[in-house]
Amino acid sequence: MTADQLVAGVDSSTQSTKVVVCDARTGEIVRTGRAAHPDGTEVDPAAWWDAFTQAARGLLDGVEAIGVAGQQHGLVTLDDEQNIVRPALLWNDNRSAGAADELRGELGGPGEWAKAVGLVPVASFTVTKLRWLAEHEPELADRVARVLLPHDWLTWRILGGAGTPVTDRGDASGTGYYSAAESAYRIDFLEHAFGGRTPELPRVLGPAEAAGHTRDGMLVSAGTGDNMAAALALELGPGDVVVSLGTSGTVFGRSATAPADATGIVAGFADATGEFLPLACTLNAARVLTASAAMLGVGQDGFDRLALAAEPGAGGLTLLPYLDGERTPNLPGANGSLLGLTRANMTPENLARAAVEGMLCGLAAGLDAVRGQGLDVRRVLLIGGGARSAAVRAVAPAVFGVPVAVPPVAEYVAVGAARQAAWALANTGEPPAWQEKTRLALDEPTEAQRAEGRRVRHRHLEAAEAAHGIPVKIGED
Repeated sequence: MTADQLVAGVDSSTQSTKVVVCDARTGEIVRTGRAAHPDGTEVDPAAWWDAFTQAARGLLDGVEAIGVAGQQHGLVTLDDEQNIVRPALLWNDNRSAGAADELRGELGGPGEWAKAVGLVPVASFTVTKLRWLAEHEPELADRVARVLLPHDWLTWRILGGAGTPVTDRGDASGTGYYSAAESAYRIDFLEHAFGGRTPELPRVLGPAEAAGHTRDGMLVSAGTGDNMAAALALELGPGDVVVSLGTSGTVFGRSATAPADATGIVAGFADATGEFLPLACTLNAARVLTASAAMLGVGQDGFDRLALAAEPGAGGLTLLPYLDGERTPNLPGANGSLLGLTRANMTPENLARAAVEGMLCGLAAGLDAVRGQGLDVRRVLLIGGGARSAAVRAVAPAVFGVPVAVPPVAEYVAVGAARQAAWALANTGEPPAWQEKTRLALDEPTEAQRAEGRRVRHRHLEAAEAAHGIPVKIGED
């Protein structure tokens, strides 16, 4: 790999397409582009192509390889003529919640689902959207000849929309009909969910395998899901766990073994390197902060000042921040609650602090869940929009109970896709090392802060048990 080779990475997310062009050897970003997607939980995939062409305009000259990372779980349906059957249902479309309830009780129940495909059906996953389509739009379901994920479809379009579409283990593992442990589709689960129909599925490529070349000779890598690309960009090592605070909150880390969590809290995804990526997710992350700031009539800086002015524990206030509901099997449709209010503690400072602590406690429960699946947690890498909050950065080490590092702000999903493209271009056994060798600054909690964090978490879990009947044990630090 030479110093002047360029690669590109695409992040086709829920809200927008981002494109980065990087030096293939060092990962240095040399140019970027961005274009918005339409709002909504169902989208014509043509909008993704339009956004990609707009974001990439003028960026790809001299680029030798490109990779696509996309929002996971979305359902893209094609007919026999490769035409779109209906708008794609996105991961955050909740209409398949009833289908998820049905499927969890079928095929042997949650434990069998976890053992077979590494996850338990919730509304986000593709398999539940297929059941919904079969039950509610059977005429359209009958036209479906091929099922793709968003990144599969965009990769296929970049290659000219011809030939057999491809995917990778990472994105395929979020469908509900692919076994990451066995590296194989479970066609029986697909048929069962889709009313006996068996559409064609994309071919699953290896981590460094090329999907093909464009007409002008640019190599296209396999692509992957957004969480897998972020993990690839961050070059996670043993003991590293990512907490991403975006529209949703995710907790994930690399593992050599495939998890199988019958509770459904941890999804047993594959990663983009040939290993696994146990992941816990909550719908309620950074938007808890923005909603709370709006309620208090302040901007983000003012919200941080309020939260940092309050004592740990927020004077006894506890926020269960299920402001957008939840879709995990143990919290179906839960709403938020503010508990412990008194005349003395009902101050703007305590309300802001309770929002920060409540959001972080939800993610700390995710840390406990991935620990329970064998993942070592020695250091948390805090990324996403919510990581920009000074209050979050200050409170996180105590609530998480482990050292916290905040990597520089970057488009990690797009960078991960570009790193995969560089890997496919080099055709080597390992991806290129891109991360700067300088050590990230670690904020390590003191024993007093750990103790305070445990008290905050115990109160949060007691409130969750009282409001929703969910006893949860705090994991070991």
